[in-house]
Amino acid sequence: MSDPTADVSDDPSGPVRVMIVDDQALVRAGFRLVLDSEPGLEVVAEAPDGQAAVDGLRGRAVDVVLMDIRMPRLDGIEATRRILSGRPPHPKVLVLTTFDLDEYVFAALQAGAAGFLLKDAGPAELLSAIRAVHTGDAVVAPGPTKRLLDRFLPVLAEPATAGRERLEVLTERELEVLEAVGKGLNNGEIAAALFVAEATVKTHIGRVLSKLGLRDRVQMVVLAYETGLVRIGDR
Repeated sequence: MSDPTADVSDDPSGPVRVMIVDDQALVRAGFRLVLDSEPGLEVVAEAPDGQAAVDGLRGRAVDVVLMDIRMPRLDGIEATRRILSGRPPHPKVLVLTTFDLDEYVFAALQAGAAGFLLKDAGPAELLSAIRAVHTGDAVVAPGPTKRLLDRFLPVLAEPATAGRERLEVLTERELEVLEAVGKGLNNGEIAAALFVAEATVKTHIGRVLSKLGLRDRVQMVVLAYETGLVRIGDR
């Protein structure tokens, strides 16, 4: 079965093409300095706001977009929504956040962002996050992603159960895997909890993504919250 998280624009033989979107020129310069010094990564575009990013992606091959949230003209949430609602292939969007200030991160994930990265992340974290996003994996460990949702979900909305019928297409085991992902477990922990092989867990995750039309593991976490399958404080 093909990987539903794969992007047809990915070229494993070429560099990962990155666009940096931030209204602060010094931030863009800092990210570019790190990325340009790393083999296999190439900064192919920059943009000072969301509208410039949307416009700049037309006719340009980009694999990963580093997207700030708070910007003039068009913020990162709406820019992410427009980018990912356009004609495929779509780049992966990695949201940049200050964590303590950006209460709209969850909305960005709902818009289709593949995950988030703290603005004060070190070079190793930045490079790891970009490569993880490019391969369709979670941007960071599921635990930090879940803690971010724990923090901001109560601000935005209470988890609803109205969308639970969407989960009816899943088998009982696939539902268990979705719940485990929502609770922040990695593949090894899920395998141990369900007494199955890790390869089997990966297969179930692929089927969940395909059946529910989700892009990646982070969107599985978001859906688990939205449907009430996982609630604030669940472990």
